[in-house]
Amino acid sequence: MTRKEFFARAGFGAASVLVPACISGLALSCSTDGGNSSVAPTNVDFTLDTSTGSLSVDKGYLVSNQIIVARVDASTFIAVSAACTHEGTNVNYVGPSNSFHCPNHGANYSNTGIHLNGPGSANLKQYNVTLTGNSLRVYS
Repeated sequence: MTRKEFFARAGFGAASVLVPACISGLALSCSTDGGNSSVAPTNVDFTLDTSTGSLSVDKGYLVSNQIIVARVDASTFIAVSAACTHEGTNVNYVGPSNSFHCPNHGANYSNTGIHLNGPGSANLKQYNVTLTGNSLRVYS
């Protein structure tokens, strides 16, 4: 066997083992079966300071403790589980439409976490918020 034949056979052997695994992985990562691959946090109770950072401005948001918290206006805040129900990618808050969007595959959710369209079918879990001065309490 020549050196060229050896590398050709070794390359084909490796490809025959790796290609099915790669194709299977791609098929699973793009499935739209609606399965919830993320689990919303439970027993939530934490406080955030709204006087500085992204929560100090209207339409600002942040992710803390696996929850996305957004400031709609000076006195209105919303909080839902951050992980998209399709594959668990953190959603973003879209200020102009007051909604949430998953940048991974395009799922969209209302400001209360209701699934509107895109992959997946489950809703994001909504959490309670209470604003006292500059302290925002987020809880189950």
